[in-house]
Amino acid sequence: MSTLAQQNLTPEMLWQLGRVSPLGISKDGKLLIYKVGTPDMAENKINSKFYNIPVQGGTASEIEDYASLLADKNVSSNGKLKLISQEVKVEKILGTDVYPELTKTTAQVYNGLDYRHWDTWNDGSHNHVFIETIGAPNIKVIAPYDIMPNEPYDSPQKPFGGDEDYIWSPDGSKVIYVSKKKAGTAYATSTNTDLYEYDVASKTTKNLTEGNLGYDLAPQFSPSGDLTWLQMKRDGYEADKNDIIVRHKGVVLNLTANWDGTVDAFTWSADGKKVYFVAPIKGTKQLFEVNFPGLTRIAVRVTQLTDGDFDVNAIVGFVGTNVLVTRTDHNHATEVFSYDLKKKSWKQITKVNDAMYSNIAMCKSEKRWVTTTDGKQMLVWVVLPPNFDKTKKYPTLLYCQGGPQSALTQFYSFRWNLQVMASQGYIIVAPNRRGMPGHGVEWNEKISGDWGGQVMDDYLSAIDDVAKESYVDKARLGAIGASYGGYSVFYLAGIHQNRFKTFISHCGVFNTQSMYGTTEEVFFSNWDSGGAYWEKENAIAQKTYNEFNPINKVNNWNTPILIIQGGKDFRVPIGQGQEAFQAAQLKGIKSKFVLFPDENHWVLQPQNAMVWQKEFFGWLKETL
Repeated sequence: MSTLAQQNLTPEMLWQLGRVSPLGISKDGKLLIYKVGTPDMAENKINSKFYNIPVQGGTASEIEDYASLLADKNVSSNGKLKLISQEVKVEKILGTDVYPELTKTTAQVYNGLDYRHWDTWNDGSHNHVFIETIGAPNIKVIAPYDIMPNEPYDSPQKPFGGDEDYIWSPDGSKVIYVSKKKAGTAYATSTNTDLYEYDVASKTTKNLTEGNLGYDLAPQFSPSGDLTWLQMKRDGYEADKNDIIVRHKGVVLNLTANWDGTVDAFTWSADGKKVYFVAPIKGTKQLFEVNFPGLTRIAVRVTQLTDGDFDVNAIVGFVGTNVLVTRTDHNHATEVFSYDLKKKSWKQITKVNDAMYSNIAMCKSEKRWVTTTDGKQMLVWVVLPPNFDKTKKYPTLLYCQGGPQSALTQFYSFRWNLQVMASQGYIIVAPNRRGMPGHGVEWNEKISGDWGGQVMDDYLSAIDDVAKESYVDKARLGAIGASYGGYSVFYLAGIHQNRFKTFISHCGVFNTQSMYGTTEEVFFSNWDSGGAYWEKENAIAQKTYNEFNPINKVNNWNTPILIIQGGKDFRVPIGQGQEAFQAAQLKGIKSKFVLFPDENHWVLQPQNAMVWQKEFFGWLKETL
């Protein structure tokens, strides 16, 4: 079909696409089991259906009972016990807990921080791991019992942890679980998350990673029974280098210590000789392998297995010499692909959205290397509108990624979607600025303590370089972003020297000082801001709260700005958006404030998401 006969992607079409989530490979190794979520705009929800499809590809079949087809990792090796998680009331925090006679009080009483997290107030309840017996005629069923009794800690970890946070040992005698066993202010100021081993027989628990002060996560056993996990070394640094650790015959081995990158997720080969993992690399995410030498002197080698303008996001499982993975690119949402490790060839397995894609015009994503002000080479994604004509001039948007240490790759978002933006006639400039993984550890770390420094020069270098092209309308440039990207927009608004005609900031940090006083994961601000605002002798911190504070550059604001905020965003609290909007309004700058009272740092509800899209593109149409 001719591209000219296809339709440009619209927000409405974007929200008709199916969302593919693989659940695993069937116990017999013949079927891929996956879920497809489909937005129901009228009902304001996501409906889910379940399917199986041959692992070699073929026709998908809808199924009702998918659980029986999959191995249950939560069942012990003898088939008698199962791990579950439940929320348990542990602490007295609500007014009715402390003063039971006052039955109508709504008070909440806190003695430390962690009084709220992400989008939820702490009511004294915590996630705990339980062991329950699986009923059978010859097995006495007993009530599930808590392996963390009375502990004011969480496993799975809040807010996003699931059953990946707990596993059985191969012999079923022990449970390994993830928990940050800190409470209150200590919890809010630390990332020291450990692996704990619970002995089923003795009902005793020990800390397996006490010596490491950063994150210990994602426990998994190798085929030979070696405990393996992901580890960050430094307490308080959530974007530290993530390494693959193996405990082998009493020796702890770091398989990726000498590799200049950071690991997203991993899984063992069936023979236990290799570990496969996913990691960002040069503006994409790819599949890697590292050999396991055991205690031999064989050199450890990390090898990149895949390469291309796409993201490998997750490893689903192995089928012979093939590995099933999820893939995205700027034009395509998640689908499952098979990669032949020997032939180095790809095959698409799920094709949930292919019919829609056949009617949607695709955008071209170009890699561009830009020289930064300090002489480095920076990768920049440039996404061009469908049917791009270089003889025309296009309005152009600088896309500022959040994180700040999030990779900017061939991702596919249902909100910050570069294809849908380009499809409305905008060129998108997306720089892999300082602070992003995939370009070496040093590049990733350069943003901490320097939020308004080199990274801002990187942004301006990117837009200035692309703006040299004849097809860029220099009079119609905009800057957009969320979270740290929102901070970037607020900061650029004070230093851009009239480059930009409009701005959009979603849940951005506007006032670094009040942000420090209201955000919930204080360890993040301590690390990336350099410390507290009252530390007058701390040069890095003082630079953050003064020179790099967007509020102190408001006197230079002169450009229309749209500010979007979630009411339940406790990471970048509502006051940040309010302060920015109030400043813009009182300075007489054309501005708009869009509040989603029941959304957090993200906009998740379908109708809210559609309002977001309409306001986003409405603002650009009006101001650019």
